Amino acid sequence: MDLSPAPGASTAAEVAAAASVDPSLAPDASSSAKAEDERFALLMSIGEECIQTDELRLLLQNKEKAFPICYDGFEPSGRMHIAQGIVKTINVNKMIRAGCKVKIWIADWFAQLNNKMGGDLEKIQTVGRYMIEIWKAAGMNLDGVEFLWSSEEINKRADEYWTLVMDIARRNKVKRITRRCCTIMGRADNEELTAAQIFYPCMQCADIFFLKADICQLGMDQRKVNMLAREYCDDIKRKHKPIILSHHMLPGFKEGQEKMSKSDPSSAIFMEDDEAQVNLKIKQAFCPSNIVEGNPCLEYIKYIVFPWFERFEVVRKEKNGCNKTFLSMDDLITDYASGALHPTDVKPALAKAINEILKPVRDHFNTSKEAKNLLNTVKMYRVSS
Repeated sequence: MDLSPAPGASTAAEVAAAASVDPSLAPDASSSAKAEDERFALLMSIGEECIQTDELRLLLQNKEKAFPICYDGFEPSGRMHIAQGIVKTINVNKMIRAGCKVKIWIADWFAQLNNKMGGDLEKIQTVGRYMIEIWKAAGMNLDGVEFLWSSEEINKRADEYWTLVMDIARRNKVKRITRRCCTIMGRADNEELTAAQIFYPCMQCADIFFLKADICQLGMDQRKVNMLAREYCDDIKRKHKPIILSHHMLPGFKEGQEKMSKSDPSSAIFMEDDEAQVNLKIKQAFCPSNIVEGNPCLEYIKYIVFPWFERFEVVRKEKNGCNKTFLSMDDLITDYASGALHPTDVKPALAKAINEILKPVRDHFNTSKEAKNLLNTVKMYRVSS
């Protein structure tokens, strides 16, 4: 990130005139404001929704909070698809470039509560190690990342954690927890839950404070429990609330699939899928001509290809319009909606881009004995709902 003063601001007087501030302070003030704007824009580019933007601004202005803590978490529940693998890598790297520290909560106990892998903690932890291997291979900047296993961290500070969980639980009715927060576990509102699953939202809410998170960077599907954390701040008269930066949820490849599903392998690309599998899945993907809304192929381009390459390259014959490189999603959408860009142009180009992104991951799992063993073990596990 370029944190230097704007080009052309060669003297203090010139900077002061542009900024309308005292000349002796202008260079530092201008540079600091520019850096803050860049950090803010970088973080905002992650989220489909931010609650609240003014609080995010204040956080970045807080000199005592040199490295804001961003929290993300995941249940180790099976093979990793590219929304978890690539989108998370993109978002984490942006947070680190914006000067944040990232705590990734490996929610092994939560996966057990939610009956993932049949509630077998050893299997769940094996899946967690496999997922970390993927992020390493995918290019996640681990210098600013701390992976924390919930089972270990909670046991280290059990008194602090369970006191917090119980306080959150006693301030909320069971009906409120189940109606507002059961979807964070991938459960329907009318689904019968175990007692453990009812406790899950209170624990996830507690995680935010336990990890001292300034920013909750999770998907839109986790929005409700993050809002519960902000409401808890109101209950206890806490001034500083966690900022919610919710990222977009990538759809599955089939028509009407709002979210990728691990239990339906044809609806998602997995991080170790080979080139032929990627090509076939994208070839069969729902991608209606001229239709932008609800088109999963265009969403993959917007949320994966453009953030990764900052362009989208289409190779086609001269009679079909020749090759074209799109430098913005807006231009691509214009061409696609008009029919100038056809699904038969989009799909091969998308497959090529995804395969290029996934190549380092495939190479890692082919050459590393440890990674290969982890993958083969995880593939044998049955994905539980």
